Amino acid sequence: MKKTNAARLLNSKNISYELVEYFVDEADLSATHVAETLGQDVKQVFKTLVLRGNKTGIFVAVIPGAAEVNLKKAAKVLGNKSAEMVQMKELLGLTGYIRGACSPLGMKKPYPIFIHESCLDYTFIFVSAGKRGMQIKIDPKDLIACTGAQVSTLIDS
Repeated sequence: MKKTNAARLLNSKNISYELVEYFVDEADLSATHVAETLGQDVKQVFKTLVLRGNKTGIFVAVIPGAAEVNLKKAAKVLGNKSAEMVQMKELLGLTGYIRGACSPLGMKKPYPIFIHESCLDYTFIFVSAGKRGMQIKIDPKDLIACTGAQVSTLIDS
């Protein structure tokens, strides 16, 4: 299994994690599909969303796989009045990652990262390893420490 930038970053910080491969269905890149393929609860498979605030610019939301980001709540975490998802065609240039493989680890630039508070309910969660077909299984506290993420409420429960 080839290491990704996300895995190399974790290695450089001596953070424990596990790389987990799964079958990619190009017609269904959803976190729900990833969870089903891994045989995991979708609440523990987190997706990485890249947003743009009207005042602060780009920021990242890491939320449970089946959830939808609440754009008003997400906007407020950085003092924006509004926020929107970045367009898919912008994703690679902004992050270095493509749709279905966007990791909160090892992005091209250090954007503010916010992770949903439910991550702390688990001893481990899954996030993209930066490549379709590969996830990182990690203690959420280690992910928070490595990324500098702030724990926040980003979805409607």
